[in-house]
Parts: sequence; C-alpha cells; structure tokens
Amino acid sequence: MTRKACLALIMVLVFALPSLAQKITVTGTVYEPEGEPAIGASVALQGQTNVGVVTDYDGVYTIQVDPDATLVVSYIGCDPVTIHVNGRTNIDVHLTTNSVALNEVVAIGYGTVKKSDATGAVGIVKPNDIEAGLAATAQDLLVGSSPGVVVSTQGGDPSGAASIQIRGGASLNASNDPLIVIDGVPMDGNTVKGSSNPLSLVNPENIEAMTILKDASATAIYGSRASNGVIIITTKKGQSGRPQVSFAANFNINTPRNYLNMMDGNQYRQFITDYFGPESAQAAALGTANTNWQKEILHTSFSQDYTLSVGGKAGVMPYRASVGYTH
Repeated sequence: MTRKACLALIMVLVFALPSLAQKITVTGTVYEPEGEPAIGASVALQGQTNVGVVTDYDGVYTIQVDPDATLVVSYIGCDPVTIHVNGRTNIDVHLTTNSVALNEVVAIGYGTVKKSDATGAVGIVKPNDIEAGLAATAQDLLVGSSPGVVVSTQGGDPSGAASIQIRGGASLNASNDPLIVIDGVPMDGNTVKGSSNPLSLVNPENIEAMTILKDASATAIYGSRASNGVIIITTKKGQSGRPQVSFAANFNINTPRNYLNMMDGNQYRQFITDYFGPESAQAAALGTANTNWQKEILHTSFSQDYTLSVGGKAGVMPYRASVGYTH
C-alpha cells in the first residue's frame, strides 16, 4: 500500500469515528391503551423506514440512534406516537386507541368494521343524532329510527317491555324478539332478574351507539338465537385523562292532540230513553252524572329527566360513572 493510500484510509477513519461515537442506545417499554405491554409494536427512525425494531414479548425495544433523532412508534389499532430522543437513553411509550368517526364504523359482534365494508344489512342509531324527546329506556330510541324495525309498546309502564320486530315475524310459535347485546354481553329477557326488559337496564344518556343487525348473517356470530336480528348497544366510556363532567336535562309537556267526538252523559241518556222507553230498567240505571271521561284520562302531564356523569382516565384505565333521575 502506498503512502497516499494509507493517508487516505487514516483520514476516512478519523472522520468516521466521530459519527460512530454519536450513536446512543435507547431502550424502553411500549404499553397498550389498557396498560398491557404492546407485543410487536414498531419503533422506527422518522423518515427511514428501514431503520427500526419491534418490541419483544414484554413490550421492550432497543435501538441505536443519534441523540437528536426522532422515533415513530406505531401499533395496530393505536395512533402513531412521535418521540424526540433529546439524548435520553430510556423512553417508555403509552399508546392511545385510534379514534375513528363513529358514523363510519359499526359493531358486528367480532369487533368493528367500516360501514362500507359490512356485508349484511346494518342500521346505526346514535342518540345524539335523533330527536327522541324524553326517552325513559333504550327502546324509545328505536321508535322510527331505522327502516324495518317496528317497536310496539305494551301499556304505559315506562320500564315495561316492548315488542320489537326486525323485518317482521319469522315464527308462529317461538319468540320473534331480537337478541340484545350490551357491551358484548348477550342479554336474555327471560333470565334477567329484577327487570322484565333488558333495554331498561341502560340509561339512554349512557348509550354511544346502537347497531342493528337485520339479516341472517348475524347467526354466524351469535348462533340461532340471532335469527330474529341483533341489537348491539355500545355504552359511553371515559376518553381523556382529565375528569369530564356532563349534565343532561329534559323536560316535556304531554297533551292530547285530539279528542273523539262522542255523546256526553245527557245525550247518551236521551238515546237510551228514546230506544228503550223512559220506564225501562236501562234508562233508570244510567244515573245523572255527566263526566267527560276522555278529558279525565287524557290530561296534561309533565315529564322530566336528569343525568349527571363523570368520566376520564386514571392512568391508562378509562372510567365513567353516572346517576340519573326520571319522573
């Protein structure tokens, strides 16, 4: 090797050593939104996708970068996190759930998919997008809110069960009621103790969205009990780290829209007298009262509903509590 070649090699090494000396080893742990270690999360150098590592079984990563480098941590179902190293050698990362617009996503039992990708007939009911007035139970939110869903109330009990049929009845002898699933838990109206209506167990103000599976494809998820359709209820959960306080109030005045045109007491007595005669037993049994029973029964009433809720995150654990009053 000539003297010039040796001198060139020495100069290359001299300029290369400082750049190698600037590299630092950064380690840390990546956590899922629930606080568990994120297995297989990607930790890469920003702008260089070929320089990166993945976390191990314990969510731990180790990477060599420049002290002023920027790392990008990505994980399926979570928002990417950008981190500036700033000379640090130990950096833990807490991921957050990827937030997607709810009107584009539907719950189908196995998870959530985009509405455009759903293969079955699916309806979405969002309480914030409908004018339901005073909704005592979740079934009140379904009235007239989705095509093919017919809700028939059985009496005036606010917590009473209603007959819900999705795309008509399918059986003459068996039940035609759909399957109710609340936050992934299938409900059976025959086994819920203390309530005749599983939809009355959830305050309408606590419902984020209701997904209605209308066709037979729901049986592939829940079996034969979903042959009449499925109503999946997703409740609200804490979102941000700081506590958020929400208060909702509804006040309704109910008045009869119209009265039937009927005979009053005097007119009815005169009709009976003319038909049976003034000395008949029928005419004598009518008495002298002249009460308008329509106005006595269908009087003006006042309804009110109040809900107070507190939600947030304690570390990585979301929480939400609410109390409601309905009269």
